[in-house]
Amino acid sequence: MSRMEPGLVDPFNRRIEYVRVSVTDRCDLRCTYCLPPGHHDFIEPEHWLTFDEIERVIRAFTELGVYRVRLTGGEPLTRHKLPELAARLNALPRLEDLSLSTNGVQLKKQAQALWQAGVKRINVSLDSLQPARFAAITGGGKLDKVLDGLAAASAAGLHPVKINMVVMNGVNDDEVEDMVRYCIEHDFTLRLIETMPMGDTGRTASSHYLDLEVVRRRLEERFELVPAVMPGGRSRRPASRDTGTSMYGGGPARYVGIAGTNLRIGFITPISRHFCETCNRVRLSADGALYLCLGQDDKVELRPLLRAGIGDGDLKDTIRAAIARKPERHEFREQPQKIVRFMSRTGG
Repeated sequence: MSRMEPGLVDPFNRRIEYVRVSVTDRCDLRCTYCLPPGHHDFIEPEHWLTFDEIERVIRAFTELGVYRVRLTGGEPLTRHKLPELAARLNALPRLEDLSLSTNGVQLKKQAQALWQAGVKRINVSLDSLQPARFAAITGGGKLDKVLDGLAAASAAGLHPVKINMVVMNGVNDDEVEDMVRYCIEHDFTLRLIETMPMGDTGRTASSHYLDLEVVRRRLEERFELVPAVMPGGRSRRPASRDTGTSMYGGGPARYVGIAGTNLRIGFITPISRHFCETCNRVRLSADGALYLCLGQDDKVELRPLLRAGIGDGDLKDTIRAAIARKPERHEFREQPQKIVRFMSRTGG
């Protein structure tokens, strides 16, 4: 086993512990805030990192102190033999937490294999419980496939299952309470997310932007909200001034609970109340670009280095140098037109 090296700390004293790995920029849905209708400008598969290359990069990250990895896309379950990659990453000795983000369409077929491969928890995008509205938001998606996938995930033992709901004013904001009740019934965690101006389609969706503080106040009128902590992970995020405990999990959500239930609701607020001061992550795109901030263009191209035969030591030095360039924060509010790439290109 390689020796453990000093952890990755960026110029703003944030410890980088989390890598989100996109395995493809392709998706079997066309959500209005992610991919435009008719979009076909995808990365060619020969430019995707191979499983060997992904494993090598993540091994380097774990030896530098990263312990949390999430597989994303596009839609990661469209990548052939994804459970095989999950098993390889799960076998890395210093990786403690392997998770997956998915739209759930392929989940019914793959949930058991993912659990056996070492994926223990998942996030599933679900913006509506109304079949016609779900189809409109996702470009023709079938709601029943996602609901069947969620049932299969629970049956396979994946836990927690987190529902990611992008809340859009005048589109689906009237369903938040229904989603709360659905998650209580099925023992899911609910995460509410503000729209972000990623690419033209993201900026169009941002015309339906809704400050989640409005939603929170609305929920307080209907439910008794109580302080909550998302269990699991070694979050080093700051304690709440109200509770003295961390309200965060390993990601950006601030959590509350509903009295008398097991439900936790996370609020992800990149626009109204950004969480850049506690950012602990970077993103590896399907073609090997290491993005240092979701809302900035800073990146390091790893694929050419890997295919040119870079050594392990030099690969780690490249990662360290990249982290030394991590920006302090995004500028979604100040420069919403800045990021032209789609969310699916960066990785969720």
